[in-house]
Amino acid sequence: MSRREQILDTAAGLFAERGYHGVSVNDIGEACGISGPALYKHFAGKEDLLAQSLTSISDQLVSEGRRRRAEAPDADAALDALIAWHVGFALQHPALIVVQDREWSNLPPAAQATVRELQLSYIDTWVGTLRELRADLDRATARAAVQAVFGLINSTPHSARISADAMARLLASMARDALLAT
Repeated sequence: MSRREQILDTAAGLFAERGYHGVSVNDIGEACGISGPALYKHFAGKEDLLAQSLTSISDQLVSEGRRRRAEAPDADAALDALIAWHVGFALQHPALIVVQDREWSNLPPAAQATVRELQLSYIDTWVGTLRELRADLDRATARAAVQAVFGLINSTPHSARISADAMARLLASMARDALLAT
């Protein structure tokens, strides 16, 4: 993990634990084993840290989602790959889910627009896949179903009370069943 990634990961954890306004640049630096001002070598400030945390993870979701869809032999396998990716992400990065949900209003407008655009692109990958499997769904209904499943999966920071493997299996099964329900 690069120093930059370490700082982003640490900041996300602190933001999730204490809230954006409850964390200083010095707190983040101290948690990373560097001085607060040393963060300015990598980021313009705390707001930039928040923006880059959410932008970079949104970009990763889009690129990995597209890759998994492209590599799948068919829509059924693509859906399983997308579900596995999102479940794994949610279980491995609960702090980012909390930060995305709780600190959205602290993002500058340009970062909000970028993150929203990336999120919509990620959703569209899922919607296209789902509509291949569920021709009965119009685009709006498919989008609503996908976003509802994201809500289910993204609840893990608050609901994961069993082992990570058991939770992954449970979430994957529930997500697939929900999306393919008639």
